This record gives sequence, C-alpha cells and structure tokens, in this order.
Amino acid sequence: MRNPLTALDKPALFAAGSILLILAVGSLYTLSTGGGLTMLSPAYLSQQLQIAAFLGLIAGGLMMVILLGHIDLSIPWTLTAAAMMATSVGGPAAVPVALAVGLAVGVVNGLGVAWLRVPSMIFTLGVNTVLQGLMVLHTGGHAPQSRSTGLMEFLATGHVLGLPMAALVWAAVSGLLVVLLTRTAMGRAVYAIGNRESAAYLSGIPTNRVIVGCFAICGACAALAGCLLAGYSTKAYQGMGNAYLLPGIAAVVIGGTHVLGGRGTYTGTVLGTILIVVLQSVLSVMQMPDAGRQIIYGLVIIAMLFAYGRDTGRAG
Repeated sequence: MRNPLTALDKPALFAAGSILLILAVGSLYTLSTGGGLTMLSPAYLSQQLQIAAFLGLIAGGLMMVILLGHIDLSIPWTLTAAAMMATSVGGPAAVPVALAVGLAVGVVNGLGVAWLRVPSMIFTLGVNTVLQGLMVLHTGGHAPQSRSTGLMEFLATGHVLGLPMAALVWAAVSGLLVVLLTRTAMGRAVYAIGNRESAAYLSGIPTNRVIVGCFAICGACAALAGCLLAGYSTKAYQGMGNAYLLPGIAAVVIGGTHVLGGRGTYTGTVLGTILIVVLQSVLSVMQMPDAGRQIIYGLVIIAMLFAYGRDTGRAG
C-alpha cells in the first residue's frame, strides 16, 4: 500500500498539472482585460486556499468512507444541522456541540450500513432527509436568529502569520487523517475492507467497527466544515451544505480515490479539492453565465476521469 501522503500517482500529477493550466489560462485572461497577474498574487492564492479549506474538510471525511467502497449522502444536512446547533447554543460550547452532532450522525450512518447492512447510498440519503426535517422543526422553517461565535469567525476568516486560519485547520485535520491512514491498524483495515470486505473480516479485522468509525469521522469533518462556513457567513442558514456534496465527491474521485474503494491517496484528494476551487474561481472571474460554468465544470470532471479512470483494477 502506497503512502497516502507522499504518493504522487497519475491522477495526482494530472490534477496538479490541471491546476497550473487553469491558473495560467485565468492569468492570461486577466492580463488581456487589464487586470494584471492578479491570479498569481499572494492575496488571491491565500483567498483560494481559505475557500478550499471548507471543501477540503468535507472531501477528507468523504475519502474515508469512499475508501471503504461506501458513500455518505447525508453531508449537506449534517453540515447544516451542526452549524445551526452551534449558532443556537453559542458560547464556548458551540464548536463541541457541532462536532457532537456530526459524530452522532456519522455513528448512526455507520450502524445502519455496518450492522443493518442497508446500502450506504440509501441509508445516508434517508438520514439526510430526516436531518432536514428536524432542522425545519427546530427553526420553524425560517433562518435561525442566532449568529456564529467569535471563535467560529476566527477559525473561518482569521489569519496567523499571514496564513488563513481555515487553511491551518484543514492542514491539522489532514495531518490527523494521514497519520490514521498510514500509521495505524485502522488505516490498514480501511484499505483492506475497500479491497474486499469479506476477506478483511475473515482475516480478523473488526469490519463493522471500522465502518462505523469512518462514518463518524466523515460526520465530524462535515460538522467542522459547517462551523467554519457559519463563521465565514456569520450565521447558519438552511441549505448551506447543498453546494458541497457533489464537489466533495468529485474532489475525492478526481484525486484518484477509486469509487469502489481500496485505492486512493490523500495527496490526490487535496489536489482535487484545490483544482475544483480554482476552476470555479476562474470561471467566475471570466463572468461565464451559470449554465456555461456548469457545462464546463462537468466536462472538465468527465475529461479527467476518462484520462485515468479506465483502470478499474484494485490495489493489491
């Protein structure tokens, strides 16, 4: 098994090259319109890194689940529910409460998938709908009247030594996930289950506990992203997580993680996240109509998957 931190396989290299190409095209466009090389300025790159942190946290959690060969479609309302509960509670307990919500949702998802053997796509989609209903009851169908705490706003918009605090949070979580995947028995078990769950079970791996643990991590990452997004916008609102599910999955898959599990590098997930954020930013700067942006965005993803996604073999 290759190191999920340092391995630079074909998808990761392809994503890195695409990032450079997109930045070059965007820079040429801004030059032609008299805007200079704004896309290569430290301020612009710092802003993109800050925005990428929100999606990167979600993608990191999703990678843990996708490596198992499963999927978590409850991300949108796990994120929203965690943010809404954090802003409702407020004070020092806001972030812990949000993480507790994410962990609880993840454990429920894991139990449904591991012990009830319900397909993850169906079970997590049902949980997402339940969470949506609970939050509508909680808010009465309106936007919450509470706002984010100072800590949430600092984590989302603050800077330390010139670096976005959100990016530092992402880096810290990434470090923990990399250690988990490369230095622990659970990390080895995740790849083994993704390759073949029955073989992993027969070899003595507690597959059910590993599955529950990965879904719990995914829920916690979504909750943390919700805290940061609420801090970024100073409030929580319904549907705030809807725009992050498909880009989160795309970031993981573009980065080279196999959709059937068992293969993937964390480096690829990070590069896939940055690629999606930079692509969205460049298309926005070009003032592309929303329909055109969606078409180009989809075509780029499909093209990248065709470029390296035809090998459906498993990692040994």
